[in-house]
Amino acid sequence: MLTVDFDRLGVGSQTKAIDIGAGQGRHSFEMFRRGADVIAFDQSESDMADVAEMFDAMMAEGHVPGDAKARAEVGDALRLPYADNSFDVVLMSEILEHIPTDEGAIAEMVRILKPGGVAAVTVPRYWPEKVCWALSDAYHEVEGGHVRIYKASELADKLTRAGLEVTGTDHAHALHAPYWWIKCAVGVENDGNPLVKAYHKLLVWDMMSKPWLTRVGEQALNPVIGKSVALYLRKPESSGGADAGSR
Repeated sequence: MLTVDFDRLGVGSQTKAIDIGAGQGRHSFEMFRRGADVIAFDQSESDMADVAEMFDAMMAEGHVPGDAKARAEVGDALRLPYADNSFDVVLMSEILEHIPTDEGAIAEMVRILKPGGVAAVTVPRYWPEKVCWALSDAYHEVEGGHVRIYKASELADKLTRAGLEVTGTDHAHALHAPYWWIKCAVGVENDGNPLVKAYHKLLVWDMMSKPWLTRVGEQALNPVIGKSVALYLRKPESSGGADAGSR
């Protein structure tokens, strides 16, 4: 289940890319499949161990081009261990809503992106997320949970002030918004609820089978109730910063 359109980012053979806050690696795997030189980066050692294992399996099974490269690294998004202007593509998907000092993470993302490079940032969309918060405190009042709700315009302003140009926006995962509203209404840990179980079964079927009806339906609904908003960005050529100084 991808939130980002990698065609819009031009990810392909030998694109040097990093997925900050990679989690279980879904976007890192897609960039690897496309032939990129990709780093999956996250603070979770266990997640990165699992992602590294999957990278090895993908390579062993011939699921990636021969020149593709991938590795998983553990660290802090507020202090990225990479030189300035290092990456062609930087991705931060569903991470900024978890970080109290989000502007620090944005600054680091901009620092390591090459001038002329592109980025994508995704966060939960304002009004579907607002419904979740209204229905359930447990949804967000957990360790490592969501600390803010973004309006797309507010996030765009932060990214612009940090030195990026917004080149486009999109929405994704309309079918997932009602699922989370149901979970918040009946209890986020109540996976045994009949409605939750039935809707989860529908989502799994949709992801595995990709039937025409739900694919077209979700595309039509994404502008209305898409759970995530994606901002596509570019670092201006004139935005040089330091010359590859290491951190």
